[in-house]
Amino acid sequence: MTRTIFHTATTLDGYLATTDDALDWLFAVPGSDEAEAAFGGFLSGVGALVMGSATYEWLLRHERLLDEPEKWAGFYGTRPTFVFSSRSLPPVPGADIRLVSGGVQAQWESIRDAAAGGDVWIVGGGDLAGQFIDAGVLDEIRLSVAPVTLGSGKPLLPRVLGADRLTLVDAKRAGQFVELVYAVGGTSEA
Repeated sequence: MTRTIFHTATTLDGYLATTDDALDWLFAVPGSDEAEAAFGGFLSGVGALVMGSATYEWLLRHERLLDEPEKWAGFYGTRPTFVFSSRSLPPVPGADIRLVSGGVQAQWESIRDAAAGGDVWIVGGGDLAGQFIDAGVLDEIRLSVAPVTLGSGKPLLPRVLGADRLTLVDAKRAGQFVELVYAVGGTSEA
């Protein structure tokens, strides 16, 4: 059964990135290798990826994917990737990039079908993950909390989500990170 999972890193004060979408804070944390060690197991269960335009554009810039498109397959394989955007963006050559617009509910059936029984990974950002919550199709939130504060930036999840909707499933230390997994209640297979 397809699950939808928001798997991301966050600062201690709940930000995904700086106001200008930088992630330097994440790469500066010592011991990130230990936090990344279990990621391959997670990725092996993923059938499709979803991200917002800011996340996609950051990947294009940071990894120079238009100049070195082979890096995409090294990171994500051949998985279909849905990029929610209201504007035209360049596709990574050779990657299965599907630019979509509109609401999550309108795209959900295509995303679920593309996952072919695997999980759907919401790569980022926080508002897009919130839209999946609003649509009732987010099953799990996986956070790697870094020992960093930014004071401001792109919020982890700009939604009100009460404790009655979240159940702690797992918590463990990975280097300098704390990894938290929450089941999200009130979801449905729309």
